[in-house]
Amino acid sequence: MKVYVAASAGFCFGVDRAVKLAEQTLREEGSCWSLGELTHNRDVVGRLADMGMHTAGSVDDVPAGATVLIRAHGVPRAQMTALEAKRCRVVDATCPKVARIHRIVEKAGAEGRQVVVFGEPDHPEVQGICGWCEGAAVVRDMDDFSNWIENNRIGSNEPLTVVFQTTSNKENSEQNINLLKKEYTNAKLFDTICDATSIRQNEARQLAASCDAMVVVGGRHSANSIHLAEICSVCCGRVQFVENADELNVSGLSGCASVGVTAGASTPSWIIKEVVSKMNEPEIIKEEKVEEETPAAEEAPVAEAPVEETPAAEQAPAAEEAPVAEEAPAAPAPAESGEQSFDQMLEQSIRTIHNGDTVTGTVEAISATEITVALPTKHSGYIAVSEFTGDQPGVDINDLVHVGDEIQASVVRVNDVEGTVQLSKRRLDAAKSWTDVEAAYEAGTVLEGKVSEENKGGVVINIKGIRVFIPASQTGLGREEPMSNLVGQTVRFRITEVNRSRKRVVGSIRSVAARERREKSEKIWAEIENGKVYHGVVKSMTSYGAFVDIGGVDGMVHVSEISWQRIRKPEDVLSVGQEVDVYVISFDAEKKKISLGYRKAEDNPWLKFTEAYKVGDVANVKIVKLMPFGAFAEVVEGVDGLIHISQIANRRIGKPDEVLSVGQQVDAKITAIDMDKQKISLSIRALIEPEPAPARAPRERRELKPEGDALVYEVSATGEATGIAPEEDEPAEEE
Repeated sequence: MKVYVAASAGFCFGVDRAVKLAEQTLREEGSCWSLGELTHNRDVVGRLADMGMHTAGSVDDVPAGATVLIRAHGVPRAQMTALEAKRCRVVDATCPKVARIHRIVEKAGAEGRQVVVFGEPDHPEVQGICGWCEGAAVVRDMDDFSNWIENNRIGSNEPLTVVFQTTSNKENSEQNINLLKKEYTNAKLFDTICDATSIRQNEARQLAASCDAMVVVGGRHSANSIHLAEICSVCCGRVQFVENADELNVSGLSGCASVGVTAGASTPSWIIKEVVSKMNEPEIIKEEKVEEETPAAEEAPVAEAPVEETPAAEQAPAAEEAPVAEEAPAAPAPAESGEQSFDQMLEQSIRTIHNGDTVTGTVEAISATEITVALPTKHSGYIAVSEFTGDQPGVDINDLVHVGDEIQASVVRVNDVEGTVQLSKRRLDAAKSWTDVEAAYEAGTVLEGKVSEENKGGVVINIKGIRVFIPASQTGLGREEPMSNLVGQTVRFRITEVNRSRKRVVGSIRSVAARERREKSEKIWAEIENGKVYHGVVKSMTSYGAFVDIGGVDGMVHVSEISWQRIRKPEDVLSVGQEVDVYVISFDAEKKKISLGYRKAEDNPWLKFTEAYKVGDVANVKIVKLMPFGAFAEVVEGVDGLIHISQIANRRIGKPDEVLSVGQQVDAKITAIDMDKQKISLSIRALIEPEPAPARAPRERRELKPEGDALVYEVSATGEATGIAPEEDEPAEEE
């Protein structure tokens, strides 16, 4: 059995770009969101989900501030606006060809033209297109269009702008365009079908016409895969439409001398490889001889596909993408045997540029996201801007690279259908950095790098393009502390293991931190003295104080030493992670204990009070607390004085709140200052003029007469005893 794989089978440029952007974003941030499934392939979606991709059904499902990737299908303008309102970071992977349609319909809507979209109404791409204009009509075919014209009474002079879903059938669309040109004189018709789609369909048609059976690989809800299956069914009586190798019915291909394989734009190369490998299992299928003068690339009908001027031998992305071509190229068969395996046929179709090659090119253009590089071949290379800017926010790529610069980079992926090559400068730099990494390992050198992601069981640091894995036990974090706290931080670490063949590098942050902390601790204990000031970080807090790391040693700041003001708990002033300046109050080198102070002597409010006031001065004070025996008033911030109840008014009162209230401002005289106990006595009464005593009529004196043995004193009007009180006269009738 001869198996022919269509040159354009597999990821199209737009989907490939979206997947690459998703993988890059996940590597850099650890997780992100996608509005809808990124591609119509469950296996790809599942793999991305394992890497941290979350799929949202709508913008409402996306958390505020999250990173959101826009898939190749694009989204309506309203969704982009909603994401901006939620302060989300948007990674726009909309296919450039779809974005062109957005611009077309947006302009048409602004001009007041009626937009008509030929496509599937429920397809995400079509829904996204309709979101860039008002009142767009969606029709599947000319019958739908005719019904829409009749229902809406559209005249032949109606200003129409007609676009097509990028994955539409090319032949049908050309017929529709010709019909519309004849009927509608004021219509603008745009052929917006993706060239890669038409090429893929032509290749499928030619393969199906010349092969005994066809296998179409793609998602069952993928529009372009469904169209491929329909095209193949017209030309070939034996067509299998499968999503992966598990669905392939190998027995259904028995007796076929040739089988063609094509795949939808959302199908990755590794699934195509699995499908082809299953057909080539020795116990089921035997390879036939292939004439030497007829290479596999020429035998395949795809050789006749009208792909501009690119030779068929340079149009085999599926062959290039298949893992067997990238990972294990087959050796040429002996000339005398004339037998070639599928791997050998793939190898013959590989172009002059291979994955992993190092190429040199010239910068042609620079955009916000990509750098275009002219290569010696017919391909156009592109490098992501992040390859140069790395993790440096705010860096302008135009300051690093200029048009005309010569760049050397490594080939990541070749796409002959689009004529593009994905390049990586970082990967090339990483290859050159292995020697430095191994040298650092041998010498035990301490390195510095930024933690780029949280991985299963640890974190990852990118150093000179090489991923260094730090196990959780070597991060230096506590058991309950999440490793995500390290992401984005620049840390110092030491490499503990290097396996170049497996491209595995392991490091340790903990060993470096422990050694540095030990060295700092020894230095502090050797130089510590009372009153010395240290810059530290608050590590933890208790009800009685806060522990501060002063650079390798923890000291304790008692709650009474945190502030001159009255505070209930350390959290009223300090917070964990806060940088503070503290001074040593006392220390015990044997017990390794240090008492620290945070409040400054110059901020002592008592000193401010004694500098401003003395006994006899009058101060305007604020009542801060009322007690049964008096009221406390704030003289200066942090210093209170007591106004005794007897000093509140010039008359007897039962409680202070009869005269005063909390928050009231009053004038009071400073009557006493206790410097040792730092207490102040205040008086409001001293500032009030005494009231004159009320005049009383003189009381008639009576003759004092004792009553038995008891002595009764008469009290004068002034309250003084004058003698024995007279006996009350008895009533006359009782006498």
